[in-house]
Amino acid sequence: MSEPTKDQKIWQVVAAIPPGCVVSYGQVAAMAGLGRQARYIGRALGKLPAGHDIPWFRVIRSNGQIAFPQGSDAYETQVGRLKSEGVEVTNGRVQMRQFQWQP
Repeated sequence: MSEPTKDQKIWQVVAAIPPGCVVSYGQVAAMAGLGRQARYIGRALGKLPAGHDIPWFRVIRSNGQIAFPQGSDAYETQVGRLKSEGVEVTNGRVQMRQFQWQP
């Protein structure tokens, strides 16, 4: 079997995040063995194939902020999905101390 691509490693990490938890882009990069490539994580999540079930919405900025602009469709989708799992989002932010996944 061939080695997973960088994107596939990222998707595997994100797929493992349990419901009701969030992680930062940097945390995903570190867990995928990509060091400090946090900026790449968003690009990889943007390449997810149609019909996927990977919980991309559980990945947020390290300060707890939603990365999408407030009011955008992506922002509303992400906030709605997080809230449906019991994650509190206030003014576009999640309390990382309370909801950050610590595997």
